[in-house]
Amino acid sequence: MAETAPSPAPSQTSETKESPRPAEPKDSSRPSEGSNDSPRTAEEPKDSPRPSDDSKESPRPADEAKAPDTPRSEDQKDGVKSPEPEANGESPGTPKNPTLREQFKAFSKFGDSKSDGKQLTLSQSDKWMKQAKVIDGKTITTTDTAITFKKFKQMKIAYPDYEKYLAELAKYKNQDLEAIKDKLKNCGTPGLRGTTSVVKNSAVDRLTNTQKYTGSHKQRFDADGKGKGVAGRKDIADKSGYVAGYKNKDSYAKTH
Repeated sequence: MAETAPSPAPSQTSETKESPRPAEPKDSSRPSEGSNDSPRTAEEPKDSPRPSDDSKESPRPADEAKAPDTPRSEDQKDGVKSPEPEANGESPGTPKNPTLREQFKAFSKFGDSKSDGKQLTLSQSDKWMKQAKVIDGKTITTTDTAITFKKFKQMKIAYPDYEKYLAELAKYKNQDLEAIKDKLKNCGTPGLRGTTSVVKNSAVDRLTNTQKYTGSHKQRFDADGKGKGVAGRKDIADKSGYVAGYKNKDSYAKTH
């Protein structure tokens, strides 16, 4: 009986499928793929572009070096602003002119310490207009201002009435109202301008020398040239009980 030939062993070809490899345990310390904030690995890609030398900041030339600091004044070191705008680093500019209402308030307080700045008298208004050259003695006079002011039948007028007063005065004298207001706004703060100066010469010195006065005028001043007041103008009766000419007044002993 013939022996059966053994079946040939199956050949291992390239088409044979490999058995699946066991899954490796996932390392929790390694970042997941696709994460934006994953730390970069130590190995950099060889073909990564290196920063060019042009990106580095080139050294500044000597001409563009930082200028030395300007010496500061003592007031600036202490934090106090100088009244001059150039010293504070500010550009000098034209000072702001006050408004008509602000000037009205300032002149209403001039010469009157009890004024609240809400009402103005005729004399204060004339002072204001003289300083502003509105009253020049020709075009507008104090007579014109008095006639116009009396139409309001008040000793003092408030700001709304004063605007009406200016309009009435400009209409009465055929003047430009805006030009008058501009002069009043730009005349400056109230002050004593154009006052009469004291004349000093030999004639004035002779007339004001109290040592040369005679008669009753001499009795009005003491030895230093100061006025005695009422005592120098009136004879005050002596009611002390002593007779006239007694020179030992209050010299006796008061113990008996």
